[in-house]
Amino acid sequence: MDLSYSHEHEAFRAEVRAFCSAHADRAPKSYLGEEARAWQRLLIEHGYAARTVPKQYGGYGAEPDLLKSRIIAEEFLAAGLPMGMSNQGISMLVPTLLELGSEEQKKRWIGPTLRGEVIWCQGYSEPGAGSDLAALTTRATEDGDDFVINGQKIWTSTAAQADMIFCLVRTEPDKPKHEGISYLIFSMKTPGIEVRPLVTMTGRAEFNEVFFSDVRVPKTQIVGQRGQGWLVANATLRHERGMLGDPNQAGTRLHAVIRLMEEEQVDGRRLMDNPVLRDHLLKLQARVLAMEMHGLRLLTAAAKGEDLGLARLIVKLQGCELNHQLAGFANDLLGELGILYGDSPHLRSSGEWQTRFMFDLGLIIGGGTAQIQKNIIAERGLGMPREPKAAG
Repeated sequence: MDLSYSHEHEAFRAEVRAFCSAHADRAPKSYLGEEARAWQRLLIEHGYAARTVPKQYGGYGAEPDLLKSRIIAEEFLAAGLPMGMSNQGISMLVPTLLELGSEEQKKRWIGPTLRGEVIWCQGYSEPGAGSDLAALTTRATEDGDDFVINGQKIWTSTAAQADMIFCLVRTEPDKPKHEGISYLIFSMKTPGIEVRPLVTMTGRAEFNEVFFSDVRVPKTQIVGQRGQGWLVANATLRHERGMLGDPNQAGTRLHAVIRLMEEEQVDGRRLMDNPVLRDHLLKLQARVLAMEMHGLRLLTAAAKGEDLGLARLIVKLQGCELNHQLAGFANDLLGELGILYGDSPHLRSSGEWQTRFMFDLGLIIGGGTAQIQKNIIAERGLGMPREPKAAG
């Protein structure tokens, strides 16, 4: 496609820039709380978040325009302002419902989710079903108009804070493992749900275990068709990989590294004036720019109804590894301060870079490990043969 900016696009850039200047004081310091929700509502109102989600479901309702999307990202990044919320509900469930949900589900859940009024968690992984997700054993048995759910999920992000869950359960135990799964949505306040936090190496409970004991869920709360949950789950996984490999996140992080190099000094010289460090920064910057251009390539294909296959499959692996390397470079820049953690008075930015480095290592594993991603790229993208299974 033609990536040159028309007069319309330049006028749009001026509009976005003016918005950023006028509303910078309203930007939230975190993505939690009413301040963040107010910011999200403001962005939706102006078309800078949920831009192409139909208006009847709570979005802005604009036609897709790749250059306008890019302009929004560029101007918010240049102004140092947070873009719209990105979480499991907004970035993963909403596009899934738009694609496969019923009209009632779209009208009920998309708007409140976009506005940050409903927080979701994802009930996928189990102790015996991580990389082989279709091996899940959490079961849902029929009882009148309800399913009764029993089982366990693990590595469930935000489960302790979530209002709702989208969850994979086995409704047809006698069918092949990929065919007997259904995709349910239900309240985390439903009786019989227990959440136990899991503390990670960041020192915080980033994930949770979730236990289901005779949890009753109406049959009407299936997304898609009964027994076709694997199809719906994979739609969600596509959006999850896109969220984890979002080039805007990498761009924001790169700008933070640049600020660090401009502000920190060693022996009276800025880190930015060190040619070795600057060379390393340029290599990372080139990779971030490549991610941004690749993102435009994927958006172009989506607008044309095309599936780029291999190009889409590399996003999660590339994005998570690059974010981890950016955080690692920032810690290297901090020298001995980069190994501090906890309550040290010498921490920079409250230890943000140290936390990011450890958390991002977890994201390389979560959402499909790097090794699994490489298998997917090899087998589905490059057409290479599957690894032979050991004789049972």
